[in-house]
Amino acid sequence: MTLIMIAAFCILMVLAVPVGYALIISAGIAVLFNGYIPLSIVAQQVYDQTQSFPMLALPFFMLAGTLMLGGELGRQLLELASKAMQRWRGGPLSTTVVSSVVFGGVSGSAVANASALGSVLIPWQKKHGYPPALCAANNATSSVIDVLIPPSIPMILYALVSGVSVGDLFVAGILPGLIMAASFVFVCWFVSVRRNYPTQKARLGGRELATLAIKSFPAILLPILIILLLRFGFATPTEVAVLSVVYSLLLSLLFYRDLTWKRFCDNVVEAGVGTGVVMLVIMGSAAVGWVLTFDQAPQQMADWVASNISSPIAIILMMNIIMLIVGMPLDMPPAILLLGPIFVPLADAIGLDRVQLGLMMVINLGIGLYTPPIGTTLFISSSIAKSPLGETTRELAPFFIMAMLLLFAVSFVPALTLY
Repeated sequence: MTLIMIAAFCILMVLAVPVGYALIISAGIAVLFNGYIPLSIVAQQVYDQTQSFPMLALPFFMLAGTLMLGGELGRQLLELASKAMQRWRGGPLSTTVVSSVVFGGVSGSAVANASALGSVLIPWQKKHGYPPALCAANNATSSVIDVLIPPSIPMILYALVSGVSVGDLFVAGILPGLIMAASFVFVCWFVSVRRNYPTQKARLGGRELATLAIKSFPAILLPILIILLLRFGFATPTEVAVLSVVYSLLLSLLFYRDLTWKRFCDNVVEAGVGTGVVMLVIMGSAAVGWVLTFDQAPQQMADWVASNISSPIAIILMMNIIMLIVGMPLDMPPAILLLGPIFVPLADAIGLDRVQLGLMMVINLGIGLYTPPIGTTLFISSSIAKSPLGETTRELAPFFIMAMLLLFAVSFVPALTLY
């Protein structure tokens, strides 16, 4: 059944069928070819997956992100980052990186981050004399930092399929996220110095910086509160997500006073559509996962690897290569939900911690978001910058190298994620 399902899924993807539908249809086709399993099993698996209580965290985190980024708060964060960085060589480019770190604690979605930041910062960077292709490459790669800084939607999905604590994953992602941000800031500085790009001479006064910091502090405080609540067991991920929405509403209503009924409705619709897309993929992945489990595909793969590959290092390298290849055509949610059940038994067999595997997977699939030929953030950023895809791809090289070095370090240095 597994081979039939894979073949059906590949055909449906070539026909440009949406991923969620392709997963459900391919699982249904595999069950029909079996002849002994009722098709209602697929429907049951699709339904059961939506009944998980932790799944409620997804729509609430998305709603909190849209509420905070859609108003004055988002503008204050961008202004703080741009004013603080613009006087440094490569500062306008580094603003995207720093903003991704800050916005990562609010939105949790790399694609949303690429669109929100790119539409504002790329035109501003072009006015400062930076080429469109470099601006697009910087935005496409920096947006992936978002999935490492809590709250992270991909980490929540990995926790669902691996049984790992969401709080442990959130904490584990902080250090790799900051390292990735620092390495990308270095790339921005190095490229700007080498190409002699202009820099701003205006300095940010202490009073102006303090004013911007005070206005932005409530947003910066949110990821800290999320980590504390989860780390010390004060609330579950779902409860934290609900509290994030309440926090966002109170900020918008009482602190910034910019939340209108129309914007609230627009934010709810935006979060609902985003949740619907992710939920469809989750339901399809549940059906596919059941077929794989019924065929014992994960166990067979683990047995094959154990009998043919003896080195844990070789197994980790193999998993990384597979994740990188899968991450090119597939978005992060379906890739995590498909690969998680297969790789978790492998990780257990070689003694690789599940939290470490989760960070490997998130970073690797994040790299896939801007890796040609099908890179979601790459296409979004190139479109915003009006840059040919080939030129943007060439500018990716230094960012790609830094991301791969971080992936290698996370894969083989447990202290980076298990501190």
